[in-house]
Amino acid sequence: MQRRTFLALTLPAVLAACGADNKWASDESLRRVRYSDPNEPTAITLLTVMGIPRGEGAHSALMINGSQRVIFDPAGSWEHPSIPERHDVLYGITPNFKNFYIDYHARETYWVADDTKLVSREIADLAIRSAEQQGATNKSFCAVSTGQVLRRIPGFEGAPRASRRSSCATGSSPCRA
Repeated sequence: MQRRTFLALTLPAVLAACGADNKWASDESLRRVRYSDPNEPTAITLLTVMGIPRGEGAHSALMINGSQRVIFDPAGSWEHPSIPERHDVLYGITPNFKNFYIDYHARETYWVADDTKLVSREIADLAIRSAEQQGATNKSFCAVSTGQVLRRIPGFEGAPRASRRSSCATGSSPCRA
């Protein structure tokens, strides 16, 4: 009887920890923070948080610089009161917020690798739309979701597929590197 009671009380908390965060910022907040830098080339950057010293992947995200700069941060934990979010897409990514995002993930036991591919503005904007269409990602599925977003973009159809086990799962805090 005690076991059933324990399970009944703890199961909702465990399931909630695996769910996606369904944040939805207003249209006005997205317009207010819209950022683009005409001096930077349009590009898609894969950000991978890597554990030290074994080099295992701890988290992945995409920074997309097109008509605006956003970060697709699937199942991520980074947030800032000045940065609106819609289903894992962070808007208003100025150079300072880009650096803040990277600094948040990099520490003594993690570093952030970046792999940038220059693309046309049209392709970058398709990547932003693909990220927006992805929806909120469940915890521990950041690499899976990142690959899904990339494979919908011309030129990235061959992006690797990741399993849940190889994506974001490091120790007891997946996608929280």
